[in-house]
Amino acid sequence: MKLTSVFPAPPSTTASVGLLLLRLVAGAAFMLHGWSKIQSPFNWMGPEAPVPGILQALAALSEFGGGLAWILGALVPLASLGLFFTMAVAVYTHAVVMGDPFVGMKGSYELAAVYLAIAVLMLTNGPGKFSVDALLRKKFARDGSRDMTSPVTNP
Repeated sequence: MKLTSVFPAPPSTTASVGLLLLRLVAGAAFMLHGWSKIQSPFNWMGPEAPVPGILQALAALSEFGGGLAWILGALVPLASLGLFFTMAVAVYTHAVVMGDPFVGMKGSYELAAVYLAIAVLMLTNGPGKFSVDALLRKKFARDGSRDMTSPVTNP
């Protein structure tokens, strides 16, 4: 696995400032959305939920842990993948299964669609220069470990 597939090269400084602001706001929102879910991860949807407990726990972890990862800019591609799937299920459930509108009423899937788009942005572009991922990318590049599968030569 190439280093660039794990830690994408950061964009310009201006774009990185925008990504930082987006990560902080969306990450905080995800942590707040996930906080109550992480308190009871296997049954936050209630006892009659059609979703198995393990999938509820993965969604809770994706929201709370993914929000924290976005705030820190740490493991952003992995966190974004979990958030992508969580929001894709939310959009599908509200739009297709429940027939909710895109905007305008309680139950709309507007917010889930916006979060889904942010997850795609973070997944494809990374967290920017102001992140733990950017620091790790620099460290791995400095250590000469461009291929993540090769053994580290500098302990």
